[in-house]
Amino acid sequence: QVQLVESGGGLVQPGDSLRLSCAASGFTFSGYYMSWVRQAPGKGLEWVSSIHSSGSIAYYADSVKGRFTISRDNAKNTLYLQMNSLRSEDTAHYYCATGFRTTTPGGGPGTQVTVSS
Repeated sequence: QVQLVESGGGLVQPGDSLRLSCAASGFTFSGYYMSWVRQAPGKGLEWVSSIHSSGSIAYYADSVKGRFTISRDNAKNTLYLQMNSLRSEDTAHYYCATGFRTTTPGGGPGTQVTVSS
């Protein structure tokens, strides 16, 4: 069955960087669009970014464009999210998911990112 396990979150200061990872198994990872989704405290799920199955095309929410970079390694069945210039409003629980522009987490535990001074 599909299994997605996120990692890499933590507590950082504004302006810092983090790289999230998502290890995928149980399906043909290289055949799917993949996305990152986040949920801030007390708010709904928000689509963050998507990447084509080949890794050649990426899409970003306006709120993260220019600061976040999505990538993937199909040989390692792993999805990444490089987050630079982090802001307090990026504080959220981050999930990876299959699909394009989805707001549905993929069932993994997610990873918490907290940006605070």
